[in-house]
Amino acid sequence: MISVGDKLPDATVLRMGEKGPEQVALGDKIRGRKVVIFGVPGAFSGLCSTAHVPSFMRTKPEFDARGVDEIICLSVNDPWVMHSWGEATGGSNAGLTFLADAGAEFTKAIGADFTAPVVGFYDRSIRYALYAEDGVVKTVQLEEGHGVCNATAGEGLLAAI
Repeated sequence: MISVGDKLPDATVLRMGEKGPEQVALGDKIRGRKVVIFGVPGAFSGLCSTAHVPSFMRTKPEFDARGVDEIICLSVNDPWVMHSWGEATGGSNAGLTFLADAGAEFTKAIGADFTAPVVGFYDRSIRYALYAEDGVVKTVQLEEGHGVCNATAGEGLLAAI
């Protein structure tokens, strides 16, 4: 798993643009900026929708006050699903960015991937939250157990930075 002091990989992720899916070079997007990236196992899944995204919606003003330029939610889903999820949760309107790591390129590169066939999850992301400046990880939070969102919630990451 990626650690404090590591440089984030330059992976290509996807977002929905006006004309459909658009590629985003994550390295370019975060260069010279302060960003939060939080990863979730799946869009529209229970805890991700009811706890994780809302925690960053609640804490966005506090991150803004600390100079964070962008809060990015990343999941191994397609860009249509991530766009719809951002709309459905209100996260997009709250100023969060929803990006699709459709091929799990970023997720695998930072060592956050897992597979759980019993629930239909293949090459998905563990629940994490990180804060980076100019692409360098300053803080990374992982959950100790399944079915919880404490350390990786907006409040948990704020407390860590």
